[in-house]
Amino acid sequence: MPELSNRLDGFTESIIRKMTRIAKQHDAINLSQGFPDFDPPRELLDELRIAADEGPHQYEITWGSELFRKKLAEKQSKWMGIPVDPESNIVVTCGSTEAMMAAMMTVCNPGDKVIVFSPFYENYTADAILTGVTPIYVPLAPPEFLFDPEELRRAFEQGVKAIILCNPSNPTGKVFTRSELETIASLAVEFDAFVITDEVYEHIVFEPYTHTYMASLPGMFERTLSCSSLSKTYSITGWRLGYIIGPAGVIDVCRKVHDFLTVGAAAPLQRAAVKGLELGDDYYEGLTRSYEQKRTLFLEGLDRIGLKYYKPQGAYYVLVDISEFGEPDDYKFCEWLASEIGVAAVPGSSFFREDVRQYIRFHFAKKEETLIEALKRLEKLKLYRKS
Repeated sequence: MPELSNRLDGFTESIIRKMTRIAKQHDAINLSQGFPDFDPPRELLDELRIAADEGPHQYEITWGSELFRKKLAEKQSKWMGIPVDPESNIVVTCGSTEAMMAAMMTVCNPGDKVIVFSPFYENYTADAILTGVTPIYVPLAPPEFLFDPEELRRAFEQGVKAIILCNPSNPTGKVFTRSELETIASLAVEFDAFVITDEVYEHIVFEPYTHTYMASLPGMFERTLSCSSLSKTYSITGWRLGYIIGPAGVIDVCRKVHDFLTVGAAAPLQRAAVKGLELGDDYYEGLTRSYEQKRTLFLEGLDRIGLKYYKPQGAYYVLVDISEFGEPDDYKFCEWLASEIGVAAVPGSSFFREDVRQYIRFHFAKKEETLIEALKRLEKLKLYRKS
């Protein structure tokens, strides 16, 4: 039997997806993998029924249907504050997961270096391994998860090709300030590097924080690949509709990568999702209010239980400190939490380059009744506190 590829020697399966399987095994409330338990907007579901009958059911243009790209360009031009041309600045992908991979493969050669902030979404390390690049990790220091500009400069000085930026951040919920983004941008320009952004939580930002698109900063559109998806904004994580926005020359190469990775995103789902892209400002305002209410409900519940956490500024995740329970292995703690308490979380160590094992990550993208039941179960943790 020939040897398998050695590029996967350092690979593990997704801890997040594994925790979903463990949640199902124990009938636990799944606050690990970040997907809602409520329906998408009615407009999308109604259009999906029509698309099921009328199609299209065959291949669309590989980089996205003409109508989908047109509506996406209109929406993102407004929100990003920059003109986005549907014919030259967009490639539609199978979720933001493919968008990030295609972006990495577009700008990086094997052996290149990329900067990754730690903690980070677990896929970024996998992307680096699969594209043959070396990640250089720069820590974000709690409680505000700030980076040291001098440490970031030292990372750039190592000759990096790109920096990956998740904003708002998973798993911390950090929203990078305009000043922080300007620091990153100035270093990217000085050292002639690309910025690959993951902005899937762009519409889930809590007051007083605001989201600034890296590509909207002066001089940054030409070196930024803005990756995002419709998954979180419209509660359609299973539809797998993502995209990359960037300068025409870069997008032209992205389209080639995407074409041979997946050919194209699902045609009938692109048709149905257009209805989401046409929604007005009131939808996005309502989305933010809804998640603010869920955040308040969940964090107040954690306060009553006495759990320590970092308050998220955006997205729908919260890092919780479990050090008081005396379990040094966060993975074992999460297994126990699912089996004995009935709530599933993600071990925090899967997000950190550093040897950090005192955190777990919950998400609160659930119906209020689901969160209330989860908090009721978590009340039992009071019996196991060691300190």
